[in-house]
Formats: sequence, structure tokens, C-alpha cells
Amino acid sequence: MPDYAIVNLKEIEDAAADRGPEVEARFARKHLGSEHLGVSYFRYRPGFKAPFGHRHREQEEAYIVVSGSGLMRLDDEEIELRPWDVVRVAPQVGRAFQAGPDGLEMIAIGSDRPEGGDGEFIPDFWN
Repeated sequence: MPDYAIVNLKEIEDAAADRGPEVEARFARKHLGSEHLGVSYFRYRPGFKAPFGHRHREQEEAYIVVSGSGLMRLDDEEIELRPWDVVRVAPQVGRAFQAGPDGLEMIAIGSDRPEGGDGEFIPDFWN
């Protein structure tokens, strides 16, 4: 196996396909053969608001807005997002997204994670 990998994020299966056309999620970690780095693509249709938030025990993440706009809730704070914003989030901070009028497209990059993952869903995060 070579010491590099090339994948097209848009050609990886949509892990959110069963949620309908509102959201698209493509996770590249396993396709890249990466032990230490996760790269994911997310697309939210205009006005879509994630019904839940999430946090991690160990994994730090960074989100890069590729196009569109929206809101990101970080614990009790909401921040506005615009193209090419990069937001780093510590593992324990709860987060969720709401797309603006033109939708929201992002790349998420995550660090090492424990075997089986370390994500925790937060129901009713926007309330």
C-alpha cells in the first residue's frame, strides 16, 4: 500500500442518504486508510437545522465553510458562518449547524479518535 491516498469526497457513499434530501454527509477516514485524520463533507439544504448536536470525549475538529452561510451553535453561543471561515472546536464543546438561505457546505477535519469513535449526540440541542 502506498504512503498516500486519493479519494473524491463526492464519490464516497452518502451516510445521510436515508435522512432525505435535506442533508448530505460523506466520511473519508476509512477510504483514506487514515489512522490519525478524518475528513468529511457535509451539505445542508437552505434553512435546514440539525435536530441534534454532538460532542466528543477526545476528538478535536475543525470545520471549513466551502459555500453558503449559516449558524453554528457552540454550547450556548451561536456564531454566523460565511465562506472560508474555519472553526476549531475542542472535543467537549457541543455543536450543531443551521443552514442559511443558500444552504451550507462544509469540510470537517477530525483528529485521532478512540476505537469505535467517541461522539455523543445531544438531543434538543437548540432548545
